[in-house]
Amino acid sequence: MIRVLVAGVIAMVVSILVGPRFIAFLRRNEFGQHIREELPERHGGKQGTPTMGGLLILVVATAAFLAVSKYKVPALTVLFVTLGCGAVGFLDDFIKLTHRRSLGLRGRWKLVLLALITVGVAFAARHQHLPTTVFIPVVHWNVQLSYGWYFLLFLVIAGSANGVNLADGLDGLAAGTGIISLVTFTGIAVVTYIRSGNPGGRFDSRLDLAIVGAALIGATIGFLWYNAFPAEVIMGDTGAMAIGGGLAAFAIFTKTIFLLLLIGGIFVIEALSVIIQVVAFKYYGRRVFLMAPIHYHFEMKAWSETKIMVRFWIVGAILCAVGFALFYRDFTFFRR
Repeated sequence: MIRVLVAGVIAMVVSILVGPRFIAFLRRNEFGQHIREELPERHGGKQGTPTMGGLLILVVATAAFLAVSKYKVPALTVLFVTLGCGAVGFLDDFIKLTHRRSLGLRGRWKLVLLALITVGVAFAARHQHLPTTVFIPVVHWNVQLSYGWYFLLFLVIAGSANGVNLADGLDGLAAGTGIISLVTFTGIAVVTYIRSGNPGGRFDSRLDLAIVGAALIGATIGFLWYNAFPAEVIMGDTGAMAIGGGLAAFAIFTKTIFLLLLIGGIFVIEALSVIIQVVAFKYYGRRVFLMAPIHYHFEMKAWSETKIMVRFWIVGAILCAVGFALFYRDFTFFRR
């Protein structure tokens, strides 16, 4: 368990200490954010704010994890998905910067790259003999999906990565809610390790999952130190897609895919708001929200960024608490 704390503390301290130099590097190279014209007027002041801050999270978290890990397949796969989705986001950010526009990598290419990442996850899942079922708490249904489970993996990874990306529109919003979700999955890994009756004995994959979770939490906290309003750096698609991919991989390897709907509840709400807005406008010619994703709706209603951020954090924490409670009560691997 000491390894979990060490990974988190190392990542947080290094991230905070390295942060100013990293931000200065981004400024020197003019890696500044391009703001879409249709966004609320106050966002104009963010033009040029250093972006691709997610690189700080990825580098620091990877170093902290590798320093204390025992390199078990589930944890390495979570790191792989995090870095892979981060790389997709980096390509998106890089295209935006080099072409000096707010639109980057085309959607179809993002999906192709995410599909390739899913193939790697599928091989790791087979190696670990993960069941091709999804357990639904409360009703205690164990839904057998057979080969459809592998398609579900793609939906989970792509949906989570893009959901966090949609939430990355206000200072501190994606980072803060991402930390809360990562803490929940790390807690799930720690509890399953403790309940396994193994603590103090042989190191196993559940503890390694907690280590990679702690490393990501620490690095993201250090990033949030500089991303809180008014942000000195923006995580960009690099960081947002990485966090989303990491959450998806945690859900897969802790066998809690259904609970991702709650633990990543804020990101589900953000994605649903976009879907609802598009469908309503396309088929009914009207908008349900003043602007989507939904955090912009509240901003258009004159809520401050800080108020939106904190309230979304609160809602995210409540949803994560419900998800963890359902996990603790209903998931059968506690009794294995």
